[in-house]
Amino acid sequence: MLNKTQFSADFLKKLPYKPFCSFGKGGKTLIRSKKNAIQYPLIQVNHVHTVQYLIFDIDAPDAYLHFFDENLPVPTWIAKNKKNGHCHVCYELKIPVCKTTHARLKPLRYLASIEYTYAKKLSADLRYTGLLTKNPVDRDWQVFLLNPTPFELDELADYVDLETKPKPTEEEKKEVSGLGRNCMLFDTVRFWAYKAIREHLDSGLDIWYQEVLERSKIANGSFLEPLPYSEVKATAKSIAKWVWRNHHSAEFQAMFSEKQARKGRKGGLASDSSHGGKARSAKYSDIRQEALKQYIQGVKKAEIVRRLKISKMTLDRWLKKVTVQA
Repeated sequence: MLNKTQFSADFLKKLPYKPFCSFGKGGKTLIRSKKNAIQYPLIQVNHVHTVQYLIFDIDAPDAYLHFFDENLPVPTWIAKNKKNGHCHVCYELKIPVCKTTHARLKPLRYLASIEYTYAKKLSADLRYTGLLTKNPVDRDWQVFLLNPTPFELDELADYVDLETKPKPTEEEKKEVSGLGRNCMLFDTVRFWAYKAIREHLDSGLDIWYQEVLERSKIANGSFLEPLPYSEVKATAKSIAKWVWRNHHSAEFQAMFSEKQARKGRKGGLASDSSHGGKARSAKYSDIRQEALKQYIQGVKKAEIVRRLKISKMTLDRWLKKVTVQA
């Protein structure tokens, strides 16, 4: 069991400098200093760019027993609603996982898989965003301080057969939640950036970053529960700097070439050259890229249609595809 006094001190120390907080029940979400925020029943426990705590929202009268029923490790703490038994179950990580550093995407994927698998095991809400958590030092909740030892990712993974969310359809991409949104945002924007960088080498890093940021905002806007702008901005900055710095490296060229090869193999299976599939792709690729670029830059649709001599229907189809895929 955790010592309550020591836990409260450690918990306060690890909070974001100015966390979100709320009284709940339709109340406003506020930003306060950690010393003030800790007095609210709902509070932000993870920093914007890192995951220190995995939180699961379980809406069931016996929610506090779900980890036991599923043979999962004893959580760090459980905060229980005294009226209906609904709980937030928390597992603290020994080493926080960064959500925005492009070069460390592998741990984020690993964590996202753990989060998804545990959420299913615990019958937790898969749509829970994790921004606000039942405050474990607030008197509104019945709190169980259970496990003083933070978890390694491998330790959490040892208790389950990890699952990964099936590759979503275009419509299901909008419903991605939790850390899956961060992974999808990374993948969508970085794969676009691998190719788009070639058109921006003469523009400078600042202009390139703005291009990546605009694409990231479009991608984030496709989620039913978008990520906070601060996360989108940090992710865009990370991708922009990484691709700008590494676009000429052998590793980058090999990665991009392999991606293009896979795309080519799929295209070869899906279409026959006698039907003009490859020819059409080559013909419209540059025009499509230019249309999307101008749209992101704020050019009106009518003007894009006039400049590029394409139909409005074609432009709408391209933009719809980008918005959904993003």
